[in-house]
Amino acid sequence: MSRKGLIAMKEIRIQKVLSEFSVSSRRGSEVLIREKKVKINGKIAKIGDKINPKVDIITVCERVVDNKSPRIYIALYKPRGYVTTVRDEHGRKTVIDLVKNVGSRVYPVGRLDKDSEGLLILTNDGDFANFMMSPSKHVEKKYIVIVTPRVLDAQIENLKNPSALLHTKLSPVKVSLVENSRDSSILSLILTEGKNRQIRRMCAALNLQVKKLKRVAIGSIKIGNLKPGKYRKILPKKLSKGFYW
Repeated sequence: MSRKGLIAMKEIRIQKVLSEFSVSSRRGSEVLIREKKVKINGKIAKIGDKINPKVDIITVCERVVDNKSPRIYIALYKPRGYVTTVRDEHGRKTVIDLVKNVGSRVYPVGRLDKDSEGLLILTNDGDFANFMMSPSKHVEKKYIVIVTPRVLDAQIENLKNPSALLHTKLSPVKVSLVENSRDSSILSLILTEGKNRQIRRMCAALNLQVKKLKRVAIGSIKIGNLKPGKYRKILPKKLSKGFYW
């Protein structure tokens, strides 16, 4: 639903409003509400509260929320050592530290663990973030993984069936061998959903040690020639060719 259509409605759940107004994804908005950082007309909001965004005043961390920020989409090369959160209670470096000058507040779509690197999309578009993170949309995410020791054909076949490896229901994975050396292998893995540290856990189940894990594509967006810590803006027309609109 467009923001114009949303505003025309009388009462909408606060999580949807925060998502439409580019504050956070709906799940992220629920976290903010539980942490009592969201207020409606000066009163602390509760999950499920409904508001009229044309009349009611919403604040997050004491700042008024509006819907005037333009939509922004960022492709970032996340380096190893950074956590994929907006803020970190342990004082670790976050991906937000790398995009402070983009001109608008953005947040990461999905995650890459601290020891992994590669393509990460950040945006202020809540609906887009929800679309990208939904397993039902089957957005492909491609990874290049270096493992030791040298992988066997049987192990490659096992990696294609993560449900059997991790004893939980998961979508099949496309796996192909990129290169073999005497004591290591380079693999390409394409996932349409991803649980926490899934690739690392799959490899561990086969006694393969991950030496490097890099995400190189999300849908039609590729990491290209980006260097670690650098980013580029993604034009909406580029997104429309691969997914979402």
